[in-house]
Amino acid sequence: MDDELRIAAKAAGVGQVKRHIFLCATPTKPKCCDPAKGTESWEFLKRRLAEFGAAAPGLLRTKADCLRVCTRGPIAVVYPEEVWYHSCTPAVLERIVVEHLVGGEIVEDFRIEAAG
Repeated sequence: MDDELRIAAKAAGVGQVKRHIFLCATPTKPKCCDPAKGTESWEFLKRRLAEFGAAAPGLLRTKADCLRVCTRGPIAVVYPEEVWYHSCTPAVLERIVVEHLVGGEIVEDFRIEAAG
């Protein structure tokens, strides 16, 4: 592996991620929520995780085009626990960030569980 790839991987947190949140925020075919609402949620998530910075290492965020749960969005999923969340407005994301990403406790009020 070349140095450029190693540097990029280190900057992205490869090998150091404690929790990773994917947020369906600005899909090419918006079905789960209004695009402006998704953008607002994504901008909030970026800002909020940056505020934690070194105080909460190992947190990674990724904007997804679509997470295929096309209702009550924005939708998010947190790994490694594979917990899915609905209605991810900035207020809900605040709880997910503080309680789940940092604190390790699942936010049951907004958890999606498949029927079955």
